[in-house]
Amino acid sequence: MIRVVIVDDDPMVRTGLRLILGGEPDLELAGEAGDGKQAMAVIRELRPDVVLMDIRMPEQDGLTTTELLLSRPDAPRILVLTTFDADDMVLRALQLGAHGFLLKDTPPPKMIEAVRAVARGEPVLSPSVAQQVIAAATGRYEPRRPEAARELAELTEREREVAIEVARGSTNAEIAQDLSVSVATVKANITRIFAKLGTDNRVHVAMKVRDAGLL
Repeated sequence: MIRVVIVDDDPMVRTGLRLILGGEPDLELAGEAGDGKQAMAVIRELRPDVVLMDIRMPEQDGLTTTELLLSRPDAPRILVLTTFDADDMVLRALQLGAHGFLLKDTPPPKMIEAVRAVARGEPVLSPSVAQQVIAAATGRYEPRRPEAARELAELTEREREVAIEVARGSTNAEIAQDLSVSVATVKANITRIFAKLGTDNRVHVAMKVRDAGLL
């Protein structure tokens, strides 16, 4: 059973998420909060597996709340929800260690699978907004295409295929299906990609793929 807490200042959004997730036999809606300060107390008491975290909230925003939660040894997995395609605060949340992000209008089946994927330890990048977030990130730096191309050249052909799928926002399960391999094989490839590129972040992998001109 995956215990979930919803954190959003909009009661209508919380109601919608309850309706989407409430009928799933493996998901338990443990609680909810309307702002970051309330969320800290609720999460401390309920100890959920996954937190659906809004970013823009009164009292204490989702960015601060995410940072505080992830500083704990027993931190839940944070799945950021956003209304915006290329929100710098969402990018910052990912840099802080959030495990993924989705648009609030993500279709219910994708939302449910994202919660399950995050609970399994798979970071989630919403396919519909991954490219915008990558563009927002890479726009802050000078192009490094030659360097990125050299780094990507160190990957095997299979690892490059996996890295490109990561850059497209695919989950491990989606990559496994597209490449006709097991999820375990995908995870092993991603571990090697992280080691070769000197990162542990799927967004950084996506940025390097983009800079290398492979998208």
